[in-house]
Amino acid sequence: MSSTKKPLPFYVTFTAGAIAGVTEILTFYPLDVVKTRMQLERGKSSTGLLGSFQTIIREEGFGRLYRGLVPPLLLEAPKRATKLHVAANDFWGKTFKKLSGETEMTRQLSIITGCSAGATESFVVVPFELVKIKLQDKSLASTYNGPIDVVRQIVRKDGILGLYAGMEATFWRHLWWNGGYFGSIFQVKSMLPKAETPQGELLNNFASGSVGGFVGTVINTPYVVKSRIQGAEKSPGVIPKYNWTYPALVTIFREEGPAALYKGFVPKVLRLAPGGGVLLLVVEFTLGVFRKALGPPYI
Repeated sequence: MSSTKKPLPFYVTFTAGAIAGVTEILTFYPLDVVKTRMQLERGKSSTGLLGSFQTIIREEGFGRLYRGLVPPLLLEAPKRATKLHVAANDFWGKTFKKLSGETEMTRQLSIITGCSAGATESFVVVPFELVKIKLQDKSLASTYNGPIDVVRQIVRKDGILGLYAGMEATFWRHLWWNGGYFGSIFQVKSMLPKAETPQGELLNNFASGSVGGFVGTVINTPYVVKSRIQGAEKSPGVIPKYNWTYPALVTIFREEGPAALYKGFVPKVLRLAPGGGVLLLVVEFTLGVFRKALGPPYI
């Protein structure tokens, strides 16, 4: 982004993030359902990616691949706006450049900015992620009738704070994913030849976003424990087996082996690698449309 361009208004960032996020979700959501099912499975996985798809469709119907879609759709606008606004464009980027004395973004600052944006984002997403996990879990299919019913039952049993179960695990997952994502985007863009056309710029955005999505997924997939924590049903007087992130990671490693920490990696990377490219491509395209519509000083 040129230093002579005036930063776009927040409503533009909000809208671009929402459009990009909804586009990515509608395209790749079934992979998220399969990923969650694989992460919730204890012991050695009995089916792979294709087997999981076949089992869900055969036993529960095709529509089950979109079970729990409403919460992430409702979440996308505030989530993407938070990430894009506080990460690349405004708060954290400006803050860290000022603290470091840098005038331009560097790879190190991109990583720190991404981590900070992810940590900020985690506070927004937890209740939505919790509801989504509950709806995606096959063992809870008969327990909840829909998103509103999930919220109602959780609040009745555990109070408002019950909607923030898994907050700590979500914090770590988003911190590391965003750090890897934004850091990789900066690195890849610096290695690619400068685009001479708008189409070339979109291609560079897709390539760098895809690499960023892959790197972020490799880094944060061991936080499979988030799905375990949020998928668990609490019983009075019983201490949950999976409670805090790092002790839970040790438990999974000890009981199920190191491979268990990467359960759901294939569907997750198939979603988030190209999904990261789609996000960046759609965001940049949409922001470009707004810049042209608004004219100077935004162009």
